[in-house]
Amino acid sequence: MSKVKVEGLGDTLVGIEDKSIRDLKFTTLYVDLNSCFATTEQQARPRLRNKPVAIVNRVAEHATIIAASIEAKALGIKVGMRIEEAKSLVPEIIFAETEPSKYIYVHEKLKDILKSYSPKVVMKSIDEGLVDLSEASEETRSKTPKELGAEIKERLRTEVGSYMKCNVGFSSNRFLAKLAGELHKPDGLDCITEDNIHEVFSHLKLTDLPGINKKTEKRLRTYGILTPLQLLDAKEETLRVQVLGSIEGTKWYFRLRGVEVDEREDKTKSIGRQFVLPPNSKPEDIKMRIAHLAEDVGFRLRSQDLYARGIYVWVGFNMNEHHFVAHKNFLKNETFNTDAEIMEYTKNLYDEIIEENRGKSENPRIIGVSLYKLEDEETKQLSFEHERIEKNEKVAKVIDEINQRFGSRTVHSAYTLKTNDMHTKIPFGSTRYLDKNIGK
Repeated sequence: MSKVKVEGLGDTLVGIEDKSIRDLKFTTLYVDLNSCFATTEQQARPRLRNKPVAIVNRVAEHATIIAASIEAKALGIKVGMRIEEAKSLVPEIIFAETEPSKYIYVHEKLKDILKSYSPKVVMKSIDEGLVDLSEASEETRSKTPKELGAEIKERLRTEVGSYMKCNVGFSSNRFLAKLAGELHKPDGLDCITEDNIHEVFSHLKLTDLPGINKKTEKRLRTYGILTPLQLLDAKEETLRVQVLGSIEGTKWYFRLRGVEVDEREDKTKSIGRQFVLPPNSKPEDIKMRIAHLAEDVGFRLRSQDLYARGIYVWVGFNMNEHHFVAHKNFLKNETFNTDAEIMEYTKNLYDEIIEENRGKSENPRIIGVSLYKLEDEETKQLSFEHERIEKNEKVAKVIDEINQRFGSRTVHSAYTLKTNDMHTKIPFGSTRYLDKNIGK
């Protein structure tokens, strides 16, 4: 997923070829699959190998590319590019629709490989993972980075597929290990040490550093920090008091020096999904699709054993011309998590949005449903509807068990029967749904 493109940086293993992971005091290993979605399709379908391939959620005129093969990237194809633009740039490009079960399989295989080296593994996304080498066996820690990196690459080829490639990075914390793993794509193997960090940083821009976006870069530049080297040389007090004005300045100071400050895992704050509607969708079709989204977020909510107190529905009108977004939300004192409740609240909020915007636009182009105020405990208030709610919870539990065993949407509302073209999206930046078999 990184956009880092390093020019002129040499082999970072020079000078440490014979040193072990233990001697180098490396505590973190980072592994990132190269062009995961596209490469997985090429692995599954050999005729696609060595050809430019773009992955889309559905092949439609206005669909956008969500992943591209190594070959496609080399020809200028980028994530977010529309199908027609990609065709004009690379006429021979091949489009493939997402098949989540394949990517989940690869994710699980990668996780199994990484867990064989340490009991402490964090999967940062579907295609990247971090291994705590301080918890690894003495046998693993006695290997050189080159030996262990080569072993992981070979296991990926033999245990997952011969066309699969990955980048591997080693360092003393998560941040530097990830940065190392992004230096030489595809199929790279790099290390960042206290001896080579200045050389590595001299070839990078501020926005090449994970976590530095355009906004943060602008703030750094305001204080005369124009390069990663200048950020590295900045004093802790300067970053904390003047530049970032918070504890984040202290974190950056230590992060750049190999101290681990990024171990905390954030709790899920919201669960949502959106869908771009086909042009000129009929009102009844849109209602079926918004109900489908409600079912999907309900399944995801329950897969994490969570409950919601709030629901948010939004509609984007005239996406390509006079675009505006209308939204409504609903907040309860008690929690909910059944499809029946979520679909009811979603439908009511959607109807209110359409009614309030009647005459402004008769052309909804994108719809979305999100659940928020998430809690891990159920709260109930006794009411006349208590028995109905309990019945709905039992039904939802049975349906979830069937769908987790046989695949999502094996059982679903009859009302959403005609919406099976709404393929489940696989998130790049999160794995919290994957372990519950979402999308199989």
